[in-house]
Amino acid sequence: MRDTDFLQPDFPYASGAPERGIVAGGLPVALSIFADRPHLRATMRDDAQAAGLVVTAAGALSDLLQGGEVQPLGDVVLVDCPQVDAEALAALARLDLRAARCEARLIVSTSVEALDDVFSCMDQSEPVLLVAPNRAERVIALGQVLATFGPARLRDLSEDDRLMLLRLSEQVGQIAGRIECLSPGGALVKDTGSGGFRFARSSSGRLADEVGGLQNGRSHVARPSLPDARLVRGIIRQRQQRARFFDGGLFADPAWDMLLDLTAARVEHKRVSVTSLCIASGVPPTTALRWIGQMVEAGLFVRVCDDSDRRRAFIDLTDKAVEAMARYFAERAG
Repeated sequence: MRDTDFLQPDFPYASGAPERGIVAGGLPVALSIFADRPHLRATMRDDAQAAGLVVTAAGALSDLLQGGEVQPLGDVVLVDCPQVDAEALAALARLDLRAARCEARLIVSTSVEALDDVFSCMDQSEPVLLVAPNRAERVIALGQVLATFGPARLRDLSEDDRLMLLRLSEQVGQIAGRIECLSPGGALVKDTGSGGFRFARSSSGRLADEVGGLQNGRSHVARPSLPDARLVRGIIRQRQQRARFFDGGLFADPAWDMLLDLTAARVEHKRVSVTSLCIASGVPPTTALRWIGQMVEAGLFVRVCDDSDRRRAFIDLTDKAVEAMARYFAERAG
C-alpha cells in the first residue's frame, strides 16, 4: 500500500500561500486522522485546521490498521476507536510503539467498554485518551497536545488561533493548579528543574517526602499506617450521598475521590482498573482521564502492569501518595 493511498482529495495543500502552523525548521505541523465515521473525520479536520495544523492524511480506522509500518505518522495523530478486537489492539500497540520512537503525539478516543483494553495496550507514547468525547473535549485535547510543543515550535498562527490555544492551555493549567493544593501534609510545588512535581515542606516543617533527608543526616519519621478500609469506604459513601440532596456538580472533587478509592483498595489488596477509577471520580470519563494524567505527572498515581497478563494494567498510589494519605488520616484521627 502506497503512502499516497491515505491522502484524501478533500484535504488539499494550499497552493500559492504559506501554510499555517509552521515549525521552526520550516516544516508543517502534520496531523493524521483515522476514524470510521466520515462526519467525525470532517469535524476533526475543521478543528485541526482551525488550530493551525496541516492535515496530511485521513481515512478510516481500517486504513491505519492495514497500513502497518508503511503508514507515515504526523506530529499529531487523532484516532477514533470505539470498539476493539484482537487485531485492533495489536495495531494500536504497534502505533503506540511507533509514536514513542518518532515522538508523535497520539489522541485516541474510545468507549467506556473498550477503555481498559485501549489503556493497557498503549503504555509507551503517553497518549491522550478520551472516552466518547464531544467536540469541545476533542478541541481541548488538541490544545493540550499543542501546548506541549511550546511557543518556539509554532509560528505564523493568526491572533485568533493564538488566543484559542491560550484558552485551552489555561484550562489544562487550572487542573494542574488545583493539584498543587492537594496534599494535606505538605504542599505540592512545581519542580522547575525536572518539570515534574515534588512534595514540599509544610508550614510545620514536616516533610511529606524528601529523598535527601537521610542523606543529610536527618532521621526519617516512621510513616503511620493507612486507616481501616471500612473507614475510607464510609467516607466515600457519605460523599456520594450528598448527590441525593444537592446537585453533584457542586461537590465535584475527582482528585480526592480517586485518592480515597485507591487508598481503600490498597488496604483491601485490590487492584483498580482505569475504568473503575473513572467511575469513582464522579465526573465524566474523559475529565477523569485528564485528572489521572495530571496525578501521574504529579507523582501521586502510577501505572502498574499485570505480571500474569501483560494485556492488563491498573492504577495504584505511589509511595508519596500513600505516605501523604497515611499522615492525613493520622492527623484526622488525632
